[in-house]
Amino acid sequence: MNFRSTPLAPGLHFVGTPIGTARDITLRALDVLASADVLAAEDTRSLRHLMEIHGVPLNGRTVLSYHDHSGAGARERLMQALAGGQSVAYASEAGMPLIADPGYGLSRAAAEAGHLVTSAPGPSAVLTALTLAGLPTDAFFFDGFLPSARTARRNRLAELREIPGTLVFYESPKRIAQTLADAAEVLGPDRPSALARELTKKFEEIRRGGLGQLAEEIAEKPVKGEIVLVVDRARQPSLNAADLEQDLRDALQTMTIRDAADLVSRAHGLPRRQVYQAALKMEKD
Repeated sequence: MNFRSTPLAPGLHFVGTPIGTARDITLRALDVLASADVLAAEDTRSLRHLMEIHGVPLNGRTVLSYHDHSGAGARERLMQALAGGQSVAYASEAGMPLIADPGYGLSRAAAEAGHLVTSAPGPSAVLTALTLAGLPTDAFFFDGFLPSARTARRNRLAELREIPGTLVFYESPKRIAQTLADAAEVLGPDRPSALARELTKKFEEIRRGGLGQLAEEIAEKPVKGEIVLVVDRARQPSLNAADLEQDLRDALQTMTIRDAADLVSRAHGLPRRQVYQAALKMEKD
């Protein structure tokens, strides 16, 4: 693999790593790993193995461990390296740091201390799943892992029910059957969804269908591997023009045009200006 070992600007350099296939790493990521003064990783063995695959030498450098359970001392050691004018490269075990992975505390501390914070972007299971799901991607909401307790999980799904964007979750194979069952009940069994499994790996699989259908399939035949669940946004019921007109006429009998427009626009989920213009026209007629 072609990479360059050249001086790297002092600062914190986040490195996106493959989510499955090792060849998905970028050339820039390899440059950063080859050039950084200090290497840190969520999983030190995974990063060393990745560097070995691509022939990136350690050249005497050690790989420091930094993850969500690291003590304050681990972060302080990296901050001292930054304060000393060194370049620090940090990689998650797979995917982009901070995206349901460690790194936020380090990123915030480095930025607040005035150090350069930059990224060599790479693969992301969230974006890969969205690309393959066959659902709208103009707006989406990533919620990481849902709560493991059923009541908390159902409550969280209820909070997200009306989000005006495609929903994206990570889930474990042990919980996916129950998560799908809860999602079908809370969000609706017919809501379009996709289950993306083992993305970029040998046994990559995408299942598409309503939440109820997927819940039945997974209950009958459990799956293994890393999973991303993608769920379509809530859809507004088709607007009945006659109902809108009648509601507006009823409201105008006891309210001003402004108040009637406010009430009816909220009831139908429509822009207030649109309903206000309709009310003005109705008054003139």
